[in-house]
Amino acid sequence: MLGSSQCRAARALLDWTQNELAARTSISAASIRAFEKGGGMRGSNLRRLRQAFEAAGVIFQGEGETAPGGAGDRFQSSRDRNE
Repeated sequence: MLGSSQCRAARALLDWTQNELAARTSISAASIRAFEKGGGMRGSNLRRLRQAFEAAGVIFQGEGETAPGGAGDRFQSSRDRNE
């Protein structure tokens, strides 16, 4: 789904603070901080985080997935957005 390291990486790609992410998702900054330190997060909140990142252009790709570029978080290419 979305791990704590992916959350930190996606925020870094977008140059968002935890407070900015909290405002975009209506999830408390304290909950985001705890999650990024390895704490748990409800599935519904994980989906909200992922949706916010994806809406901003971040792609999450797991090990073994076939999208170009290898495993990790990255921005969509302009080609990906136009398909």
